[in-house]
Amino acid sequence: MLTVPPAIGLLVAYPFWRQNEMIFGNLVGTAVIFAVAFVLIAREYVELDRMVQACLNAGYTCWPEPSAFTRYAIYACIGLVEVFALFILSLSVERKRRDRLYSPQWR
Repeated sequence: MLTVPPAIGLLVAYPFWRQNEMIFGNLVGTAVIFAVAFVLIAREYVELDRMVQACLNAGYTCWPEPSAFTRYAIYACIGLVEVFALFILSLSVERKRRDRLYSPQWR
């Protein structure tokens, strides 16, 4: 979650940024990052559900530690921080593109 989704989101957004489509590039990159976060949350849900079901079938109760909500929130927060980083990076790309339009004396 920390390396692959931001790299893929950046690779998908960058061609749109080069065409001066900053907002669309941000939307596409954000969609990639959040889609991976949702897939990882769903994978965690299935894993926890199987573990709890195995405990119930064995005749006792068990609860995951940390809780399921905490595990889901970790993935969601990581995804949100990565989206913030993508937006900040797009601002710097946009600033560089905008500054190229002005002569050096006016910068």
